Amino acid sequence: FEKVVTHVDAEIKQCPQCRTRNKGPFPADMAGPVQYGSGIKGYVMNLLIALMISLKRVQQSIQTLIGQILSEATILKYVMQLHHTLAAWEQSAIEQLLQMPAMHVDETSLRVDRKNHWIHVCSAGHITYKFLHPKRGLAAIEASGVIPRYGGVIIHDCWASYLSYDQCGHGLCGSPCCASSPSSSTPM
Repeated sequence: FEKVVTHVDAEIKQCPQCRTRNKGPFPADMAGPVQYGSGIKGYVMNLLIALMISLKRVQQSIQTLIGQILSEATILKYVMQLHHTLAAWEQSAIEQLLQMPAMHVDETSLRVDRKNHWIHVCSAGHITYKFLHPKRGLAAIEASGVIPRYGGVIIHDCWASYLSYDQCGHGLCGSPCCASSPSSSTPM
């Protein structure tokens, strides 16, 4: 990481007539007295979220690297910024998926707090949307909000919950469970 020190002053003046205080603006990319670049933010998010390192250890790591400690509030602000960015991406991804002529769907289990949950996946082209839900069936598919709004062809493994969506065309993915399904020979 490269440490760059820049100093900016903002003058404060008071109008002699109306006594209003005016403060000169800081540059738009300087929201506070100390700024950290995107490299530090990315590294912090990698440590905290991808590697699941504790907040305190992330602070210690950054202090070792740049000689300054990031406050908990700064690190948590990075998490909130990431959350908002990902929420915007998620909405955009869903809208793009809904426009695709065909979409692959599947689900797989994942343990969360020692209980089985399901990751529901919708993908087409370069977009993959994943949705975590404690249930596997129709309730989860409805909660994700993608397949119920979709009008193209869904490619799946012949799971009954997918077949309940009549507004979609259906194609089988060719997985071994499709070949053993009694309905796999029925045209869709």
